[in-house]
Amino acid sequence: MPSITNLAVFVCASLVFIGTVNADKSLTTSKTNGVRRSHMAGELIFSDEFDQLDFDKWQHELTMSGGGNWEFQVYWNNRSNSFVKDSILHLKPTLIADRFGEDFVRTGVLSLWGGTPADYCTQNDYYGCERAGAGNNIINPVASARLRTVKSFAFTYGTVEIRAKTPTGDWLWPAMWLLPENQEFGQWPSSGEIDLMESRGNRDLTLNGNNIGVEQVSHTLHYGVDYFMNGFENAHFESQRAAPNSWNMDFHVYKLDWTPDFIAWYIDDVETGRINIGDGGFWDIGEFEAKFPGVANPWAGEHKSAPFNKDFYIILNNAVGGTGGYWPDAAVNGPYPRPWAPGSDHASGEFWDAKDSWYPTWDGENAALQVDYVRVYAL
Repeated sequence: MPSITNLAVFVCASLVFIGTVNADKSLTTSKTNGVRRSHMAGELIFSDEFDQLDFDKWQHELTMSGGGNWEFQVYWNNRSNSFVKDSILHLKPTLIADRFGEDFVRTGVLSLWGGTPADYCTQNDYYGCERAGAGNNIINPVASARLRTVKSFAFTYGTVEIRAKTPTGDWLWPAMWLLPENQEFGQWPSSGEIDLMESRGNRDLTLNGNNIGVEQVSHTLHYGVDYFMNGFENAHFESQRAAPNSWNMDFHVYKLDWTPDFIAWYIDDVETGRINIGDGGFWDIGEFEAKFPGVANPWAGEHKSAPFNKDFYIILNNAVGGTGGYWPDAAVNGPYPRPWAPGSDHASGEFWDAKDSWYPTWDGENAALQVDYVRVYAL
């Protein structure tokens, strides 16, 4: 899950896939447990109504890497942080201190190296698999969850619908998004990223007088030559909904239409953003030739929708904080300011020291990203 100014990094037969396979290839193809399929238009090719937490569909991330943004959470597989209740998936943050005690983040050692395949740490960069608390360098103080379909389901082109309720709580950062199964055009963001929805859980976070907390959700495409040449600015959309009817107060249907000719986002069937793909593709949309003369086009010779013409998988997560730019230095939070300083080398520790200001804003299950269903349809 990305900051819009920084890097984001980033089974079985019982999966339910509904519909009849089309003998003639349609626009949408999918891969289920490694088996490639084509589909009829409108076919429901993946769904989860969350009657249970289905480990044949979803895999947990196990890492402290912070998504490339030095976020403050540990992602792991624990029913306090990922669970189904009343047919609703909850991705809920809790405190590491609740499990290991108050002193653990500063004096303990947390290892996510496992002994079986389901327990393997999934991301080792940024000290993601093992950390020791020492002075200002603390273990990530929050536990949360990130689920993905990377081992079970990926697809090219289609319509995604996710009915969800965004969390409430200062410095919570939920996201519903897609990443490429294979980095066929190179490392992030050359192979693309599709953000269906991101938001911030703060009730009173403003930037230039505009509430960028619970009253705002955003949609973004990440694509580019490399980390420093990302065209997201030309594919980023924001939607506002003022209190007391802000996005966190109820469930909404977040929808993505991903086609060879356009990518569009909707909330409750109202279009909230669209990128029409011309013959020059995302090379032209990102204005890379003008901004970076002489740089080679990583998608040359591909379909105009490249890098968004390959298999992507689905991710759901609830992150916390971070220093990658998603929490602007100039933003004003009430009643307490952002607890970590701009450019801080010890942001996680500063965040933890200010627990009494932000933790009371985490109101039980309302601090969870709650997901009613995930559905993917063929074009």
